[in-house]
Amino acid sequence: MSTVCEFELNGKQEIFEFGKVAKQANGSVLAKLGNAVVLATVVSEFDNPVEEDFTPLTVQYVEKTYAAAKLPGGFIKREAKPSDFETLTARVIDRSLRPLFPKGYVYPTTITVIVLSADEKVDLQVLALNAASAALYSSDLPIKKSVSGVRIGRIEGEYIINPTTEQLEDSTLDLYVAGTKEELLMIEMKSISSEEMIEVDIEAFSKLHKTNEMTEDELVNAISIAQNALKESNETYEIGFESISKEIKDVELVEFTIDTKVIDYVKEKYFEDIKFALQKLAKSERATELKDLAKKISKDEFCTENEIEFATIYEAVSIVKRDVVRAMIVNEKVRADGRGLKDVRPITIDTNILPSTHSSCLFTRGETQALVVGTLAGSKDGQMYEVLTEKSTRTENFMVHYNFPGFSVGEAKPMFGVGRRELGHGNLAKKALESTIDKDFDETVRLVSEILESNGSSSMATVCGGSLALKAAGVPISNLVAGVAMGMVVEGDNYSVLTDIMGLEDHDGDMDFKVAGTTEGITALQMDIKLGGIELSVLKEALYQAKEGREHILGIMEEAAAEIVPSEALPLVEQFAIDPSKIMVVIGKAGSTIKEIIEKFSVSIDLDRDSGNVKVSGENKQNVLDACEHIKSISNNANSRRDNKKNIDFEKLYEIDEVLTGKVVRIADFGAFIELPKGGEGLLHISKISKERVKRVEDVLKVDDNIEVKVLKVKKDRIELASNGI
Repeated sequence: MSTVCEFELNGKQEIFEFGKVAKQANGSVLAKLGNAVVLATVVSEFDNPVEEDFTPLTVQYVEKTYAAAKLPGGFIKREAKPSDFETLTARVIDRSLRPLFPKGYVYPTTITVIVLSADEKVDLQVLALNAASAALYSSDLPIKKSVSGVRIGRIEGEYIINPTTEQLEDSTLDLYVAGTKEELLMIEMKSISSEEMIEVDIEAFSKLHKTNEMTEDELVNAISIAQNALKESNETYEIGFESISKEIKDVELVEFTIDTKVIDYVKEKYFEDIKFALQKLAKSERATELKDLAKKISKDEFCTENEIEFATIYEAVSIVKRDVVRAMIVNEKVRADGRGLKDVRPITIDTNILPSTHSSCLFTRGETQALVVGTLAGSKDGQMYEVLTEKSTRTENFMVHYNFPGFSVGEAKPMFGVGRRELGHGNLAKKALESTIDKDFDETVRLVSEILESNGSSSMATVCGGSLALKAAGVPISNLVAGVAMGMVVEGDNYSVLTDIMGLEDHDGDMDFKVAGTTEGITALQMDIKLGGIELSVLKEALYQAKEGREHILGIMEEAAAEIVPSEALPLVEQFAIDPSKIMVVIGKAGSTIKEIIEKFSVSIDLDRDSGNVKVSGENKQNVLDACEHIKSISNNANSRRDNKKNIDFEKLYEIDEVLTGKVVRIADFGAFIELPKGGEGLLHISKISKERVKRVEDVLKVDDNIEVKVLKVKKDRIELASNGI
C-alpha cells in the first residue's frame, strides 16, 4: 500500500507518493508538481564494496519524450544519448547529494530520475533534485538529511522564488541553490541580458542592451532569500517523510586509516623534503615528486624492518603534505608557490595567433593555459536541439565547447568523447559570456577552448580567453568578462580565502567556487561546498576578494584588447536596408534571383522581410561589396508596392541589341549602373565597357557621364548592357 505526502510550498501543491512503484529499489518515490511527474530511485549494493577510499555514486537524469506526448526526433525513434540538459541536470543532482554520504561509504550507488510526465510551467531541475533527495531520505541508506533545490529569479527588481519557466523568460537572474535546512551545498548563477527602450530625442527611441550583472551585495541578498526558502522546504520534507522512512541498514563505514607511527615517522624525518616537493607540485597537477619521495622512504630501515607497503607510505606522505599545505595557508598566510592569499599568478595574453581562424586567444595564467578559438556563421547555422515540453526544435546560436586532453596535465591517455566535466565547464563559461553579447546580434558564434596546460581553474581561463576571442571576432559585447577561481581552507575557528587557486589547493582545500564578471558586476558563479555549509558573511568576504582578483585580470585583458589586430580570415559582413515591399523582388520567383546572386558572388545573404534589412557576408571583400550593389540595383529598379504602380518590366520596355543613350549614376568595382531613358537602371559590367581590358571603371567612366549603350540581356526585373560598338 502506498503512502502519499502532500505539501503546500511557495504557493504550489507538491505530492510525493512512496511504496507504489519500483519497490525493489532501496528507495523510490513518484513526485508530482502540476502535470509533471518524475520517478526517483536509489539503489545501493551493500554486498559489493569497492577497495578505494571514495563513494562510487552515479546519478542519471532521463527525459522520456512520451512525457510530452511526442516521439524522439531523428531517424531512430528511441531515446539514446543524453542531451546536454539531461547531463547537466544529473551533475546538479550529483553535486548536491554527494556531500551527504558519510566518509567510508564505499558501496556502489545509483540514483536515477526519470521524467514520466512533463509540464511546460514546471522547473524540472528543481523537481528532479527534490525527488532524488526524497528517495534517498526515505531509503535504508545511512542518510537522514533532506536536500532541496530552489531557483531565484528577478523581475523588475523583485526576487521570485521558484519562478515558472514563463516567468524566467522575463527574469534578469537565474540563481539555482541546493542545500539542507542549515547548509548551502551547491550554487549556480548567471545573469540574463535584456533590452530597454530609451528616449534619445523627441518621439525617437533607441534600444539599450543591459547585461544585468549582479553586485556582490545583491547576490548575497538573493542567496539569503534562497537559504530561507531551503530551510522551510527541508524542514517540511523531513517532518513529512519521517514516518515513511525505512529502517537504516546496518552497513560498515570503512575506515581507511594507517598506523600513526608511519605518519609520525614521515613527518619527523621528511617534513622539509615534503615542503620542498610542494614547490614543484605547485607547478604541476602530477604527483610525481611525492611518489618519488615515497619510493625513497620505502627503502629506509624503518620501513623495510616493519615491512610497510608502498601504498601505506605514499598515503602517509599525502596526509603530511595536506597538513603542511593547510598549515602554511591558515597560519603563515603563504601558499606552496610562495604567493600571498590574494595574489593572482602571472598572466600573458596573445590574440589572433591562428591566421586561418576568425579569432583566437591564447590565455596563460601561471601553469594554466587555454587556447580559445572563435568561429562565426549565419543565424541558420546554429545547433538545433529539442526541449521536452516543446513540439518544435530550437536553435542555439552561441556555443562554448571545452576540451581537456590528457597532455594538459601530463597524462598519457588518448582523447575520447566529451565527458560530464567538460560539458559542465563549457556550460559555465557560456553562462559567464552570453549576457554580454548584444541581443540584436543574431549570427552564430562557436567558441572552442582547448586546454593546453592545467594547474587550476581552466574553466575561468576559458572565460577570459573566450571574452577576448569574441572581441577579436568583432562580436558586439557590452564589456569584457574575466573569471577567477576562489578557495578556502578552514582549521578550527580560523580560515583563509584564496584567490586564483591551483590544483593542489583545490584538492586539499575545503571549498572552491568560480566567479566571473565584468567591471560592473558578476555574470556567473558556481560553488561546491565541501564543508558543512558556509556563513553568508564569509561568502560575502570571499566574493569581494574575488572582485579584486577579477578587476586585476580585467585590467590586463583591456590592455590586450587594445592591441587586437583583426584576423584576415574574418568574414566581411555588410548590412543595409531596402524597402520591405521590395524584398520579394530580390528573392525572385521560387528564390531564383537570390540564388543567382549567391552563386555569382559566392556570398551568404540573409533577408528580413519585415524590416527590409539585408545582410551580406562572405570571405572575399570585393564580392560582398559587389553583391550589395547588385541587390541595391534590383531594389532601385522595383517600385514600392506602396506606390500604386507596377514594378518596371524591362522586357516590355527594351529589346535585345537596342541602342540607347544613358547616364552613369553609380560606379562599382565590377561595373557601372546606367540610368536608362525609358526608366530603370541597367548594369554595364567592367568587361563590357571597352574592347581593351579595363582595370578600373573610374579610368573610363565618371558619374553623370552620358554613354551610348546596347542592350545585351533583358529579364523582367533587370537588364545587362554593353558599350555600343564593342
